[in-house]
Amino acid sequence: MKTIAGTAIAVFLLFAVAPSRSVVAQDAKKTKAPDAGAIERGRYIVESVAMCGRCHTPWNQNGEGKRENWLLGGPTQIQASYPVPNWAVVEPRLAGRPPGTDEEFVRLLMTGISRTGARPDPPMPPFRMTRPDAEAVLAYLKSLKQ
Repeated sequence: MKTIAGTAIAVFLLFAVAPSRSVVAQDAKKTKAPDAGAIERGRYIVESVAMCGRCHTPWNQNGEGKRENWLLGGPTQIQASYPVPNWAVVEPRLAGRPPGTDEEFVRLLMTGISRTGARPDPPMPPFRMTRPDAEAVLAYLKSLKQ
């Protein structure tokens, strides 16, 4: 009887304490390096579709940005043509390490909800990207080691 009870407890502890296969698979997926295709797709979205550099890159008075300042953030340079409540004063740095965790940043791009649970201040648009597109954008931004 003691052997059956001991075996039952051991089996219970094995399943209760050991991570499930799906957790192990998710952890492996998180540490997997993005492929060049995802980074290139993210570059295309950032530079040609979402135009992130327009706000997140410091520009001179002639509207010219330098590549060494690419996506480094700074004072908001786009001004509203009429009063807008909560207009952003500073644009965050995106190059190398976007704000928040990876999942929070992907959620922002997919839902338009920031890590604080609110919508970002204007002029940030409420993006509605697919998960693969949002993850590609994140991969590209993280590839910019600044």
